[in-house]
Amino acid sequence: MPSAMKIAIVDDEKDMRQSISQWLALSGYDTEAFPSAEEALKVLGPDYPGIVVTDIRMPGMDGMQFLKKLMGTDSALPVIMITGHGDVPMAVEAMRIGAFDFLEKPFNPDRMNELAKKATSSRRMVLDSRALRRELSDGGQLIKKLIGASPVMERLKEDILDLGQADGHVLIEGETGTGKTLVAHALHAVGSRAGKKFVLVSCSAFEEDALMKRLFGPMQPDDAQLPAVEEARGGTLVLEDVETLSETAQARLLTFINDEGTPPETRVVAISNMQEQDRTCEDALRSDLFYRLASLRITVPPLRQRGEDILTLFTRFSESFADDYGCETPQVSAQEAAQLLQAPWPGNVRQLINIAERAVLQSRRGSGTIASLLMSDHQDMQPVMTTEGKPLKEYVEAFERMLIDNTMRRHKGSIASVMDELCLPRRTLNEKMAKYGLQRSDYL
Repeated sequence: MPSAMKIAIVDDEKDMRQSISQWLALSGYDTEAFPSAEEALKVLGPDYPGIVVTDIRMPGMDGMQFLKKLMGTDSALPVIMITGHGDVPMAVEAMRIGAFDFLEKPFNPDRMNELAKKATSSRRMVLDSRALRRELSDGGQLIKKLIGASPVMERLKEDILDLGQADGHVLIEGETGTGKTLVAHALHAVGSRAGKKFVLVSCSAFEEDALMKRLFGPMQPDDAQLPAVEEARGGTLVLEDVETLSETAQARLLTFINDEGTPPETRVVAISNMQEQDRTCEDALRSDLFYRLASLRITVPPLRQRGEDILTLFTRFSESFADDYGCETPQVSAQEAAQLLQAPWPGNVRQLINIAERAVLQSRRGSGTIASLLMSDHQDMQPVMTTEGKPLKEYVEAFERMLIDNTMRRHKGSIASVMDELCLPRRTLNEKMAKYGLQRSDYL
């Protein structure tokens, strides 16, 4: 049943408003009623989190005028019109203007519920899409998604901010699962092209002919989209798995880049996974294309080089999954924290996300440990990992930081509750929080 979506009911007849509200409330909807279109317009803004059900005949501003006002404010807002027997032609005109659908009096409550379900589902998709677009155009939010305070991640964030302001083409390298596509989004969002098109093409997802058509055209009259080089014009064109391009495609891409001039109208961001293989991206591409694409370079660090970030990421993902599954977040022992820090993580962040979800699921069943999951993923892991020769002090500090961070998060920044649970005097807790860069304000 839809939740969190509202239904605004607009009708000058009090009995009708109450009846519709009751029917929809019984189906689990959050309703609010208005006696006139003028009153409703005070509340119904561009991103109203729901739909509108309105009578078509009302004194003052009638339903048709109301609909036009709503469409001018937010053309994707679903509006269901309630009509009398002789108003069907008017309802058809309302559909042409942009109404979602109409109900003819007297109507079946089940039919109203069916329409409400379709309309709220449609509205939720629109609002989710808008939120995603806003998120992907907000450089600050994208930088925050690159979770971690390790030196390599701080350097990566600085590189994104620096290169985002530049005009040259960029090559992003790194192992599978490190977040290279997120870095490409962030590069676009913090630069001068932030408001322009961001077009992503996976070069390995197409056969040769289909890829050439997707990138360069020509498109047929009934094709749904422009060639990528045209679609991205003035913005950013991202090419994932660029090393898989054929010689023909490489030649066409080089011609396109040369024609762009300096500074280029369209920025090309190439993403390569070849850093982890014997051959490099430089080996796979013709040299003149490689050096054009690699005029600026970013290397996304593998998870195993990110130190305490591993525990921070594991905590965030496991909390999120526990929320999704409606259960407690699994507790991490000191030994498991050490194993998380020392695991080889060949699948990087993507693999860590999978481990976190499996840890939550097995914790919900009351069986298994995080260590057992790591052992099943890495058959060569020993129960205690010390392969990189890190001193014990580093493990203790990493675990201590994670423990304080988790406890502060659970108690929403209540110092007294954290002191009580961890059996720490206030001065010691303050010193440790300062040492690990933890601030109470982040948990409130």
